[in-house]
Amino acid sequence: MTSPVAAITGAAQGIGERIAEVLAAEGYQLALFDRQPMDKFDKSLRFTGDVTSETDVAAFAGEVSERYGRIDVLVNNAGIACISPAEETPVGLWRQVIDVNLTGPFLLCQALGREMLASGDGSIINIASVAGLFGVADRSAYNASKHGLIGLTRTLAVEWGGRGVRVNAICPGWVKTPMDAESQGQGAYGDTDITDHVPLGRFALPDDVAQAVAFLADRSRSGFINGAALSVDGGWAADGSWQSLRLEARKR
Repeated sequence: MTSPVAAITGAAQGIGERIAEVLAAEGYQLALFDRQPMDKFDKSLRFTGDVTSETDVAAFAGEVSERYGRIDVLVNNAGIACISPAEETPVGLWRQVIDVNLTGPFLLCQALGREMLASGDGSIINIASVAGLFGVADRSAYNASKHGLIGLTRTLAVEWGGRGVRVNAICPGWVKTPMDAESQGQGAYGDTDITDHVPLGRFALPDDVAQAVAFLADRSRSGFINGAALSVDGGWAADGSWQSLRLEARKR
């Protein structure tokens, strides 16, 4: 039997790289898409391009079909951050964030989703964020893109679930990645701003997200999960405590 094929965007570093490692260990053949060169996975399909470009996305889908003749899993992981007060956010920056974080996944879902629908089987996993579940100040473009990605996920789950294609989202909390390092380098927040809020008392790791992806990718483990927005955040979204109560609860 031919090994299943997983396409992963934003695979050059951070969460995407770890997703690729975990799925490869589970026996998937990989089709990787990033705007940066990918030094690892030299036996995999590696496509350098822009997820917001219809031409690049079509070319990637064509290469996946030519090399593997199938597509089983799509992980829309590519994304960019934007920390800026709403009243100061340039429209051009707003559009860039929406294009990468929302339009890109839509294009990939279209291009590879058609192949899944034709075969009557597939799993699409969109990497959203806890910022897609509630508001976070100074992140209007990012929050809007991730709210939209969850909305897209649910809509496609409704449209495509009956045709064999499951569509789910993962909503990580703050993850230790180069994106986090860049944001902290801008003075946006410090480690304790995150760890003091998370009930589990730590940042997420790329592996925490990757293991959730592996679960949702595998029909034998998650075959009746469709349209979900799975929080992988250590309890961030569940905690409605005020700060003193939150920290006091850890001492008991």
